This record gives sequence, structure tokens and C-alpha cells, in this order.
Amino acid sequence: MFKDTTYVSEFTQFMNQYLQDKPEVAQGQIEGRALLWDKAPINLDERARQNSSAVAQKPYPYQPD
Repeated sequence: MFKDTTYVSEFTQFMNQYLQDKPEVAQGQIEGRALLWDKAPINLDERARQNSSAVAQKPYPYQPD
């Protein structure tokens, strides 16, 4: 089937125009992604040290001994 790729929804047109008028919004999106998602690479030796030094939890912490 042939798919019409020339159609652009009203919302997409609005967002394209909005981002064109306010480029600082796109920069804020990039900064927000960096803050929440882009993390430093994991150091496997440090991770192993942290895991080995963790205190084991009981399966149900509220169960009296």
C-alpha cells in the first residue's frame, strides 16, 4: 500500500512552529534528558565493591525474629 507522507497533523504543525519560535524549549529538553537519563558509564569494579559491601536484607523486614 502507498502511504501518504505529505500529511502533517495540526498538532505536529503547532509543535514545529512552537519550537521554531522558542528554541530555548528544545535546549531545556536536552538539559532535562541529561539530568534524568544520561548517566556516566558504570565502573564494574566499583559496582562489585558496592554490591559485596551491602548488608543483606531479610525477605520480610517486619517479621519478628
